[in-house]
Amino acid sequence: MKEIKAYIHRNRIADVISALKGSSPWSSAGSGEHNLIAYMVKGSLVPLDKSERHYSVDLGDEVVNEYKLELHCNDEHMQELVDIIRSAARTGQSNSGWIYISEIASAIAIA
Repeated sequence: MKEIKAYIHRNRIADVISALKGSSPWSSAGSGEHNLIAYMVKGSLVPLDKSERHYSVDLGDEVVNEYKLELHCNDEHMQELVDIIRSAARTGQSNSGWIYISEIASAIAIA
């Protein structure tokens, strides 16, 4: 089992989530299998325009509001889901974000 984490520009997150939920790995999975989570974070992606730039007093630097997307999947679905994220998250810049893949040793449902 894999955990996928992606850092995505805020203007691309809705398209990424829509593309993931419309994919065959998503529809073939059982209810809640992927446990998709998205939350806003302050990061260092290159801003798309001046309106994305913010100065953080706490961090003492310029930051961009971006989204961190997390989901988990079976090994056989990982590459297709990564490809979907890469395609839907593109902004036209040379660096539109980052995707990280981790191995999950165990996943236990709280029931």
